[in-house]
Amino acid sequence: MMTHMPDMDTETTHTEPAVDEEASLFSTMDLLLFSVIVGFVVYWFMSRKKPEPIPEFKKLDTPTPTTRETSFIEKMKKTGKNIIVFYGSQTGTAEEFANRLSKDAQRYGMKGMVADPEEYSMGELSRLSEIKNSLAIFCMATYGEGDPTDNAQDFYDWLQENDDEDLSGLNYTVFGLGNKTYEHYNAMGKYVDKKLEELGATRIFDLGMGDDDGNLEEDFVSWREQFWPAVCEHFGVEASGDESSIRQYELKEHTDINMNKVYTGEIGRLKSFEVQKPPFDSKNPFLAPVTVNRKLNKAGDRHLMHLELDITGSKIRYESGDHVAVFPTNDSALVNKLGQILGVDLDVVISLNNLDEESNKKHPFPCPTTYRTALTHYLDISHPPRTNVLYELAQYASDPKDQENMRKMASSSPEGKALYQSWVLDASRNILAILEDMPSLRPPVDHLCELLPRLQARYYSIASSSKVHPNSIHICAVVVEYKTKTGRTNKGVATNWLKNKLVTDNGHKSTVPMYIRKSQFRLPFKSTNPVIMVGPGTGIAPFMGFIQERGWLKQQGKEVGETVLFFGCRHKNEDYIYQEELEGAEKNGVLTQLNVAFSRDQDHKVYVQHLLTKNKEHVWKLIHTDNAHIYICGDARNMAKDVQTAFYEIAEEVGGMTRTQAVDYVKKLMTKGRYSQDVWS
Repeated sequence: MMTHMPDMDTETTHTEPAVDEEASLFSTMDLLLFSVIVGFVVYWFMSRKKPEPIPEFKKLDTPTPTTRETSFIEKMKKTGKNIIVFYGSQTGTAEEFANRLSKDAQRYGMKGMVADPEEYSMGELSRLSEIKNSLAIFCMATYGEGDPTDNAQDFYDWLQENDDEDLSGLNYTVFGLGNKTYEHYNAMGKYVDKKLEELGATRIFDLGMGDDDGNLEEDFVSWREQFWPAVCEHFGVEASGDESSIRQYELKEHTDINMNKVYTGEIGRLKSFEVQKPPFDSKNPFLAPVTVNRKLNKAGDRHLMHLELDITGSKIRYESGDHVAVFPTNDSALVNKLGQILGVDLDVVISLNNLDEESNKKHPFPCPTTYRTALTHYLDISHPPRTNVLYELAQYASDPKDQENMRKMASSSPEGKALYQSWVLDASRNILAILEDMPSLRPPVDHLCELLPRLQARYYSIASSSKVHPNSIHICAVVVEYKTKTGRTNKGVATNWLKNKLVTDNGHKSTVPMYIRKSQFRLPFKSTNPVIMVGPGTGIAPFMGFIQERGWLKQQGKEVGETVLFFGCRHKNEDYIYQEELEGAEKNGVLTQLNVAFSRDQDHKVYVQHLLTKNKEHVWKLIHTDNAHIYICGDARNMAKDVQTAFYEIAEEVGGMTRTQAVDYVKKLMTKGRYSQDVWS
């Protein structure tokens, strides 16, 4: 999100002069003198031959603030580029793919640039034909319920509003990033592909669709391998055969630098964690002190936790159902091991500077900084690396067999794909594990830092209501920790970092860099509408906020409709989280019905969908007669689908519909905003 910062001089307050009674005491002489002076000043200004030269301060190093170029056409012309790759990215993957495609262009004698649609005027797409052999590639991720990502929202709006746009000179292709477990699979990629064609643009190659529930990397590599030959054929060009690694950034080591100029983990502005200035967003997070961090489950081998973040004085506003984004840091033990295995001093201050001086992206992460800060705050070192990272690093393996395997894993051959799947993905090998298991591979740390993706913010459904907790945001999460096939223990970055955020750490308050992401997951506008909430495990998070809000509405004397919850956990005596709060809400009538499925407390498994079916008559009455709103939160892969099927069955069994009618009925509820999902896979 771009935040407009006003110019300094516009902040000066201009007050109208008050009418002064003493003004009448001006003598005629005063007025005469005043008129003469004013007349002289006007004459002097009018009669000057040339303006006084403005002194130049050339020695000052401070760069003058330049107005950002919003014309990608002018930029492409100026820099001799003919391929532009736009990305709509929420977690960084689409941006990463866009970078890879732009880099590829070089191998085909073309020049590519990567562009964030939020930074440019997309109305210029019709002018791309002014550039010979030009092509626009769109890497578009779908977010939430078929929505565009934040940075592609304006582009999406522009496409919707400009039906009469003529894009007949535009060559394009689209690669969509989605997840099949979601209802609106790859909706954004499909929409952009279809809409550009409708506006007259020429599709150079078929829409590619990546499925993050399967193997997104493999989908992308397979599509890309077929895409470039199609481009070559269309433009009549040939691959240069140059498969060598192309560096995008050059390393500069700072031996004598003022440490006040060095980034220490800030996301945007230097020193923004020391001097906090609203508004707070993804480029300027707020450091919220942790006021509560408690374990929720009574027993069992998992760690479910409840945290409260203090937002007093931040001017941050949120609604029940919104998400809080937090910026975690990597485990220092992992960072230190990487430093040891590569034999580097992690505290050297460096900058990685873009070799393309015209690029908007000057550095891959905030620079200057140290390797330690980059590997702790800015780079993702815990996920299995993508194939392009293996391909680029292969040259540094001294054992030819290792080199061959790394290049094979990056190819689209069935053997290579299978090796990448088993050796990297199935074995959950992160970059450290790869270096440990491949002793001949010792890449330069700066090239590794150039290739690793950025560490992303993590989103959590807020577990509180701002009506009850205006200065506090609650998080409910489960700590991720598992054994891999290689016998290593992998830990979830954000949940383990949050777990260790003690309220006071050596006398200091623990803080969490955060901002709010608005969502469509909202309580009904009319408080009299009943609500049906389905959320097993940590999927209960937003419903804690909903329950608090419905309770607050009752206290205000408002009439509140039925509030029904279907919650599920493994064992009543282990992980029945928020038991006291939920039973208390039921006791005082805020929750009109509390249904809890304890999946493992009996021989046969009992889940939330079974309790829905058990209450089918009442559930159907609430939906069909009383206009209830349905909310589902939690696992997308199984739970959300099973719950949706349960609603189909209720519509069939109680509503007397066929399966086709039932599916259509639920679809209509979704369209009307009466069936909302906040799910993850």
